[in-house]
Amino acid sequence: MVFSKRKMKQLFAFGVAIVLVICLYKSWGSPTSAKLSLGIGSENELESGFERGRFVPPPRHQEPLAEARVGDAPAFDGHNEQLDREQETRMSELHEAKKQILQLERKIQELEGRIPRKYPDVTFLNYKNRKRILITGGAGFVGSHLVDYLMMQGHEVIVADNFFTGRKRNVEHWLGHENFELIHHDIVNPLFIEVDEIYHLASPASPPHYMYNPVKTIKTNTLGTINMLGLAKRVGAKVLIASTSEVYGDPDVHPQPETYWGHVNPIGPRACYDEGKRVAETLSYAYAKQENVNVRVARIFNTYGPRMHMNDGRVVSNFIIQALQNQSITMYGSGKQTRSFQYVSDLVDGMVALMASNYTQPVNLGNPVERTIQEFAEIIRDQVGGRSKIIELPAVEDDPQRRKPDISRAKKYLNWEPRVPLKEGLIKTIEYFRKELARSNHSQRNIFVPETTENEEK
Repeated sequence: MVFSKRKMKQLFAFGVAIVLVICLYKSWGSPTSAKLSLGIGSENELESGFERGRFVPPPRHQEPLAEARVGDAPAFDGHNEQLDREQETRMSELHEAKKQILQLERKIQELEGRIPRKYPDVTFLNYKNRKRILITGGAGFVGSHLVDYLMMQGHEVIVADNFFTGRKRNVEHWLGHENFELIHHDIVNPLFIEVDEIYHLASPASPPHYMYNPVKTIKTNTLGTINMLGLAKRVGAKVLIASTSEVYGDPDVHPQPETYWGHVNPIGPRACYDEGKRVAETLSYAYAKQENVNVRVARIFNTYGPRMHMNDGRVVSNFIIQALQNQSITMYGSGKQTRSFQYVSDLVDGMVALMASNYTQPVNLGNPVERTIQEFAEIIRDQVGGRSKIIELPAVEDDPQRRKPDISRAKKYLNWEPRVPLKEGLIKTIEYFRKELARSNHSQRNIFVPETTENEEK
């Protein structure tokens, strides 16, 4: 039997009303005893009170007063004891009522679980066009948006994530859908499944996260990449490796083309991530040459949008949270460093286009519009509308001074370039963080549901 949410609420209200009526009935007794406690006679006495159209009240039931004697306790002590007992009885009945209400709530939750969930309308693909696609790190920031895009396109999506930085609620709106599967798995260990395509996104990407456990970061980007390339080799799947602009290090060439080899400190604090991604690219092309694995490599530049971690230490999330809380906006260094920021939906479009293309060399995916950190802080402060001060802190070791992609390859071979203006993307991101900060308990959800019209138009 299936109930609507409205019916559930009505059932709950009805159940609570019944419990309260029972409690009141037990507390104050039956209607007859209520009459007696109010000094009202029986029904016969009431009827006899009516004489010739006028009402004569029946005699009140009164107990004979005992004569007070010296040394006797006051007559009202026994009455007080009786009131105390009645109060204790009512309190126990109230606790019992609360238990019954909790049981009703649990029952309603159980019944709600039987209601078929509503999912975004996905495109229907027949078995010839529908693909089985694995996304490692699919519960993370970028991965979850890629999940939304591919699910809306009608493909079967399998997410493998160890939830180090990923969160289940990023993909919870797909749980239970026939085309979606979530696997709690660390890709440092082999994974044996049948798939047509692999998007290998698994790796912590923000400095605080990848510096937290440098050895684990290196393992994820080396052993994890080997496992995914091995899976692609066994099942004949196409694999896209999510690399990073960090392979360029602190660049001497500006803007950075894919042909630039980089300027990286191999033993610095960021080396676990920078060199891990460089090795991942080396492994990819070794498997391509030796084992004929069909590989794609995307070098991803700074990306922002909803579902970013609040404490990931990146520029966008730090500045937005500080501005929303009217705290000082902190810049590391002079603020003259430059970055280029792309909205997450543009990145997803680029990765899907790269996977679908026949181009096998690395491709930069980023926004070529360059801004200083100081300018970016001022833009966010103005968007939020606060009065936060912008202050400088000591510079971070090996922090790149300039970062701007040359996206000529992406334009030429993928017909891709970013489309979402910075201010438009910031409005959505700021709103997401505002809701996130307003949450006070787990039941208050902040789910960013995919926009179907946006996906269909692109």
